[in-house]
Amino acid sequence: MSMYSESQFSTPTITGLAHADRQDTSVVELIEALQNSEKRERALLLLSKNRVIREDLAPLLWHSFGTIAALLQEIISVYPSLSSPYLTERVSNRVCNALALLQVDDAQVIHFLLNSEIFPSFLRCMEVGAELSKTVATFIVHRILLNEDGLKYCCILADRFFAIGHVLGNMIEKLAEDGRLAEDISKRLLKHIIWCYQRLSENPRACDGLRCCLPTKLREPSFISVLRDDETAMQCLQKLFHNVATGHWSRTRTVGQSVGQSFGRLIRG
Repeated sequence: MSMYSESQFSTPTITGLAHADRQDTSVVELIEALQNSEKRERALLLLSKNRVIREDLAPLLWHSFGTIAALLQEIISVYPSLSSPYLTERVSNRVCNALALLQVDDAQVIHFLLNSEIFPSFLRCMEVGAELSKTVATFIVHRILLNEDGLKYCCILADRFFAIGHVLGNMIEKLAEDGRLAEDISKRLLKHIIWCYQRLSENPRACDGLRCCLPTKLREPSFISVLRDDETAMQCLQKLFHNVATGHWSRTRTVGQSVGQSFGRLIRG
């Protein structure tokens, strides 16, 4: 669902302004719905889906009455279920939507996480957690890698880099063994893994390491076919292969064309 149409990015008209007013009203209504326990789940889902394109959503959430308390209530309420077998996917998705509305890309947050030495816990969760837990932990690791200091942290020590590579590789093997790549949650996990690999490949030292530890299964048709309809994921995978093949920094045209041709053959099967 998208709350925006092309008219909102063109010259304002009476019709366009009226439409924008309706969209503003719908966002306000969704925020107000967070106060209603029966409407909250759907409101969380819709607000989470549209948080990226709605730049003023954060201040609207922060300054609206009772909203932050409602989001915190959602997060706290799931704690008793975290260590029990009764945590359902529906409940997990609901709390993840609440967390998505609270998250922010801030360098200070990344530094805090790294200084708190919680990073090994993310790797542990990626290794032994349920698939949804693995997906969330891998998403967090990817967000850390997107920060330059986070990328440096992951690559500065060989042992730390290879620990990350080992966990990512094991997850690829597990996805292959389970044979459930077509399922949405497995597909989402695979994309987060690829994004982590691609970001690591942008560090020269890590790129050299990936030449020997990048799983060959990523080049198999069974994996590539799963992502065939996802243009962003396919571009990310192609960039990963290109970086590893060229050492990231040596962008010779011949090698680049060779990688592109090889990737094209993989896509076509």
